[in-house]
Amino acid sequence: MPDVTDSLMIGVAGVRGIVGASLAPPVVARFAAAFARECGAGPIVVGRDARASGPLIYHAVAAGLRGAGHEVVDLGLATTPTTQVAVEQLGGAGGVIITASHNPAEWNALKFLSARGEFLGPAEGAAVRARFESDRDLWEGVDRLGGERAEEHALEWHLERVLALEVLDVEAVRKRALTVAVDGCSSVGGLAVPRLLRALGATVVELDCVPDGRFRRELEPLPEHLARLGRAVIESGADFGVALDPDADRAAFVDHRGQPLGEDYTLALGAQVVLASKTGPVVTNLSTSRIVDSVCARAGVPLHRTPVGEAHVVAEMRARGAVVGGEGNGGVILPAAHYGRDGLVAVALVAQALTAPGATLRALADALPRYAMVKRKIARPEEPWERQAARLHEGFRGYAVDDSDGLRFSRDEEWVHVRPSGTEPVLRLIAESPDEARTLALLERARLAL
Repeated sequence: MPDVTDSLMIGVAGVRGIVGASLAPPVVARFAAAFARECGAGPIVVGRDARASGPLIYHAVAAGLRGAGHEVVDLGLATTPTTQVAVEQLGGAGGVIITASHNPAEWNALKFLSARGEFLGPAEGAAVRARFESDRDLWEGVDRLGGERAEEHALEWHLERVLALEVLDVEAVRKRALTVAVDGCSSVGGLAVPRLLRALGATVVELDCVPDGRFRRELEPLPEHLARLGRAVIESGADFGVALDPDADRAAFVDHRGQPLGEDYTLALGAQVVLASKTGPVVTNLSTSRIVDSVCARAGVPLHRTPVGEAHVVAEMRARGAVVGGEGNGGVILPAAHYGRDGLVAVALVAQALTAPGATLRALADALPRYAMVKRKIARPEEPWERQAARLHEGFRGYAVDDSDGLRFSRDEEWVHVRPSGTEPVLRLIAESPDEARTLALLERARLAL
């Protein structure tokens, strides 16, 4: 088989590519088999988002897993956090989530889960990649092939965990009788989040909640992509709106006036709710807003930062005994539920926040410090990263430097983070300061250095 690794995006916890090109069924089956051979004994759980390529990729994944001797437990359409919960619930040897998250519709991906229902760490991911590339010891004989069965209760298990959270006063939320507009991104969040909200006594206004994979907006729930949700909130008189990405591990909120808060408020608001009832460390990544620093300072708890990526955040949360964590892209991780970013948990925490007398989402956001964050991405240059990094160091003399994930330069209340993406062939540039003009100047300085 020809080498395809140069055209695939291979990260710590999985692999993604363009369906029919770099991510063809033989490659998918081989990667799934390589993963299965690195797992212990037991079934492997598979869930997928609603992309049109999902059924095709599922059958290739199932062939690889079964060919490597493992039973496949098919969840069908399932959010990423639902699949993570199901691995735990079933005592699986691991899991595969078929989703390219925010990548365009022509992309798909395999995200690999450990037996704990967590994304693979660097050593585990490297072992899977090495086995894939060596193409060794992948397949079993006919008498040792794995079977396949469907599992229909995974979302129920997930909902039960969220509704049982100690931080959530279900009766108080039900008494609040919220109206919520949900943008399900034509995928699995449109199945799961309305069910959660109705269990919390809310009236749900559905927007693109049919999981047909016909994406009607850009897939990242960024403010510039949420105009339709904002209009739906205003027209329905909803208390707030929430937008999911295709696999529903990220959530972004819109206030009662139809104005997006921005993804970084998701973790800040969620952490604030958790820290009001339980104190302890918080963990986030290097690209997350300083709004979270303020929340932690008010609660008197430490904040620890890691490289970007859920596996890095989870590993640090376990090491620090963190009570909450996540990433500034709308992903909240609450260990009391499970160790994974979870859009359902984020929605439940915001609903809980609104049980305070007179609380509105806008008022809660306005009570937090205001920062101007701007995100950009540019095509990854052919030039080696080391040369670009040297110019960045020169351009940001006098700034504190963190080189654990690309380069992050910080000084006082401003910072800029430049890193090669693990999910797209681009460089990501993110900057933040109290002033938008200053933030844009930081980004321009970084861009010119590149």
